[in-house]
Formats: sequence, C-alpha cells, structure tokens
Amino acid sequence: MTERPNIRDLSLEEIESCIATLGKERYRARQILKCLYQGNATSFAEMTTLAREFRDRLEGLFRIAEPRLERCLTAADGTKKLLFALEDGLTVESVLIPGKNHWTACISTQAGCAMGCRFCLTGRGGFKRNLRPSEIVGQMTMLRRHTPEGPNTKNIVMMGMGEPLANYDAVVQAIRLLTSDHGLGHSNRKITVSTCGLAPQIVQLGKEICVNLAISLNAPDDKRRSELMPINRTYPLPELLAACHSYPMPGRRMLTFEYILMAGINDAPADAEQVARLLKGLHCKLNLIPFNEFPGSAFRTPAPEAISAFQQVLLDRNYTAILRASHGRDILAACGQLSGAAAATEKR
Repeated sequence: MTERPNIRDLSLEEIESCIATLGKERYRARQILKCLYQGNATSFAEMTTLAREFRDRLEGLFRIAEPRLERCLTAADGTKKLLFALEDGLTVESVLIPGKNHWTACISTQAGCAMGCRFCLTGRGGFKRNLRPSEIVGQMTMLRRHTPEGPNTKNIVMMGMGEPLANYDAVVQAIRLLTSDHGLGHSNRKITVSTCGLAPQIVQLGKEICVNLAISLNAPDDKRRSELMPINRTYPLPELLAACHSYPMPGRRMLTFEYILMAGINDAPADAEQVARLLKGLHCKLNLIPFNEFPGSAFRTPAPEAISAFQQVLLDRNYTAILRASHGRDILAACGQLSGAAAATEKR
C-alpha cells in the first residue's frame, strides 16, 4: 500500500488541485494551511474550521508529519543547539542564537552536505539526502511550539547543515510557506539564504523570490578558493560574482559576503586588499568570522591582532565589515560545526 503523502510537503497550488478533485472550493486550501501553520494542528481532527466529513476525507488522503525534537544543548552564552529526528531515522541540527531583543534560528536544508568545504565539519559526514519542505519548515514550527525562545524568533538563516541552493525546489517552497499569509508569516526581509556559490541557482533565486543572500567567499582568488571550496572549480569567482551582480536587492538591502578567517591561509592585510578590489561595485557588506576550530580540523583561528588588521583594511576602503561573534562554540554550534549528532543528552 502506498504511503499517504505528507500534506506539509505540498504547496498551496498542489493542495488546491487535490481538493478540487473532491469538489471543494480553492479557498479551503488556505484554510488547511492556516490550520497547520498558524493553528498548530497536528491532526485533521483539530481543523475544526472544516466540516467533519471533509476532515475525514483529508485523513484518508494525507498524513501530517514533522521532525521530532530529540535534544537541546545550551551553551555558556545562551545559544541552543537542537537535534531533530526525521521519519527515516536521519538527524539534523538547528541553532537558536540570542540577540538583544530577539532570537535568530539557523536551520538546515540537507542531511549532511556534498560540497566538501575543507573548513566545515558538516561535510565530513558526507551527504545523506535533501530535506523535504516539511522538514525545513518543520524545524521552525517545532521551535515555535516546543521552545520558549521560538515565538520570539525574528530572523531565519538557512545556514545550518547542507547547501540550500543544491536543494533548490524544496527551499523555495519552504520560503514561500515561511513568508506567506497562510503560512508562518515571516517577513522576507528577515530570511537569509546562505550559499557556497552555486551561480546558476543564485540567478534563478533572484528571479523567483526576494530574500537576503549570503555568499561564502573565504578567499580572494580562484586558486585558494578552489583549494578550500571545491565548488569554485565549477563556478569560479568571475562567474560567481556575475551572478551576484544580477541578484536584486531592493531598497537599501545589501548582499552579504561571509569570510571565514583562517590563520596563515587567508587572513593577511594583502588578502583584505584583494577582497576589496574583487567586490568593487557590489552593494554589499562583509561578515568576518574567525575560524571555529573542531576536533581534527587542519585550520586555526587567527590571532586577534590579525583579525583586526584584516577588518581595518576593509573599513579603510569604505566597506561595511562586521566581525561576527561565534556563538555556541563550546557545544559545536558555531558556524561550520554542525554534524547532526548532539554530544550530550540534555533534553527538553
């Protein structure tokens, strides 16, 4: 017997098409989605705005499933790392990062990662599979329902496990559910997609949807970037930057370039000067992230004075260059440290 599809994996249009075969009006699809994402329904029986007969028919056609929150680890700085179990037994991690008056959720889009960036722990475990829309959005719905910080989460960054643009269709559908008035209602100004540099998908994303874009740069030339990030051999810097130039950022919004500083690799003042020349003409800012060390890593965090010198070169050339504090390093929750397996057993 074929398993019933998870209704949380379907778009508004797909649900409209399905219920039309039942003779139901299109607007019922919006009611269903509002029950799921705003009414927190975990069963069709809870969708009391729908007639009982309709609910029974939906029950026969679909199931409702979300990731299961398994563990929550809390770092000394208040950052929380959450382990989610998927229906097939795979696990992914999300991170809740404290801000001044709100929280930021860093969510995953794949189980594992195939990009092979040498400085990232996630890729060491290999690629398992793409997450479905229900599993991407489900991290947010579970955070909202099962953590005290969830309802005060204002920013969503797709910077967890995996390369979002390698799971393009599911990520775009997830963003539409996160931002729509029949979904979670987040502002698209508060959602950021991070990519290691899939140039064609950057162009496509800019045509389809309006969200913030962060590009993992990490080196000012093709030789070093290809050594650190194999994707650069497929989409070298000229092609990547051409895609970035085409990406629409309305109003005063800027592209973000993430630059992980690694001692003796890419942290010299001359490297900063090369970055400044490389990004000339782009309306952008830079997030400077000192490398977060993990067991077995080949790289080291630069000395504070080296980090400051690198940042000052960019500031002197009129770039917005922000030194990003790394949150949750003591529980391997910082940038590049997620692996999909919590190291302790603190539970909610």
